[in-house]
Amino acid sequence: MKAAPEAQKRLLDLAELDSVIDRLAHRRRTLPELAVIDERSKLHARLATQVIEAETESGDLAREQSKAESDVEAVRTRADRDQKRLDSGAVTSPRDLASLQSEIVSLHKRQGDLEEVVLEIMERREAADTKVTDLVTKRDEVRAELSAAEDRRDAAFGEIEKESAEVQGRRTGVAGEIPADLLKLYEKLREQYGVGAAMLHGGRCQGCKVALSIAEMNRIKAAPHDEVLRCEECRRILVRTAESGL
Repeated sequence: MKAAPEAQKRLLDLAELDSVIDRLAHRRRTLPELAVIDERSKLHARLATQVIEAETESGDLAREQSKAESDVEAVRTRADRDQKRLDSGAVTSPRDLASLQSEIVSLHKRQGDLEEVVLEIMERREAADTKVTDLVTKRDEVRAELSAAEDRRDAAFGEIEKESAEVQGRRTGVAGEIPADLLKLYEKLREQYGVGAAMLHGGRCQGCKVALSIAEMNRIKAAPHDEVLRCEECRRILVRTAESGL
């Protein structure tokens, strides 16, 4: 393939712009905020699930407490009714009096036992409510951290996209100055090796950093200035300049 030396040198400008584009793409993929967002998102999801579980537990305990308190009230009401019967003097039979007194004692004991159950449930419910409050606070803190990281990511993406658009514009201009066949070869090599063209500097290919042999350097010296050369080691287009050491 033949191409004017100046056109070949423009490949180096194109390669430099492509390098900038690649660095920007790498920066976009590896933003620290992305790892933070991933970690915070997973933690937020776990906390959200834990909040639901804790709220469910608290709700169950609230219903359990309500039922226990209802049982206490039912026993208290029955004990009060029996006590009024006893105090009214309406029960005169010794046997009935003894039975009524025994029932009142039993009801008071039952009421005491139920009140202990209520207290135990209240303690468990208080612990569950505290757990809900703590989890909600932590969840909201993580959500705030996640939102802040997303804002930083979006701001960084905006800067990267702006810079990428500017570099892409410059690249389009440079690519327009390169012959179509040479550009096609460059693009193919760039797709294969990441870099399509490299400078021959001081007898060394700047693409693979390998020093060329004396025989290869002699072959390059003898080649016409418009011949498109390839590095034998990395196969990239080898661009000759005043610094090539020829």
